[in-house]
Amino acid sequence: MTLKDRYDLVIFDWAGTMVDFGCEAPVKALLEAFEAEGVAIDEAAVRRDMGKAKRDHVTCLLANAAVAAAWRDRHGRAADAVDIERIMARLGPLMRDHAAAASALIPGARETVDTLRAAGLRIASSTGYTREMMQPVLARAAEQGYVPDHLVCSGETPLGRPSPLMIYKACAELGVWPLSRVVKVDDAEAGIAEGKAAGAFTVGVASGNALGLSLEAFDALSPSERSDKLVAARRVLHDAGADLVIDSVAELAAALEADGA
Repeated sequence: MTLKDRYDLVIFDWAGTMVDFGCEAPVKALLEAFEAEGVAIDEAAVRRDMGKAKRDHVTCLLANAAVAAAWRDRHGRAADAVDIERIMARLGPLMRDHAAAASALIPGARETVDTLRAAGLRIASSTGYTREMMQPVLARAAEQGYVPDHLVCSGETPLGRPSPLMIYKACAELGVWPLSRVVKVDDAEAGIAEGKAAGAFTVGVASGNALGLSLEAFDALSPSERSDKLVAARRVLHDAGADLVIDSVAELAAALEADGA
């Protein structure tokens, strides 16, 4: 059975899946945005809600007990809607800068898209970034030969991940149905939950947010350390409900073919 016999559309996440190995850019931007408020947060807290719309992500961070306590210590009160607006205003330029710096395609990503298109599948994409945040990433991706057929950004549906609405929007506008013929590829638990909610076949990418290391840092590990880190990352995505977990998007086409053999 060929891939086209089973699927019509593959929807890729961006940071940590197609660009930005280890999903570093949003972590750096959020750490800086909160540091500017005099509130130190750790990377683990930032990664916990990765994949959500950035406004939702900020709101979740402010609801985190440790972050809320640190905010009260610094500001003498709980954060409110005005604070969220100020953080978001600061976060936009930070996200653009960090995303632009991390917009090189992950090795094998372009080849994966070419293989899927040659098999007759369409390619869509979605992200927790706003369209403004995505502009430099889209331009750089196009220079590298990656231009998806469709893009849905944060704020373009009534709800973001883990709701399935971004997937529904892509399918409605591309005329793809049923949802069982859609593959959702994501490196974060929220993205896997999105795909499950939509009824799509979900594929987790372990080398993204669940790994949490840049390509350089990952390559610097010993073989046994790399193996251990990937095993742990795969477990996170399996536990999130992914139907299939791969180490890199470069493995996607072969993994889908093997899964259907």
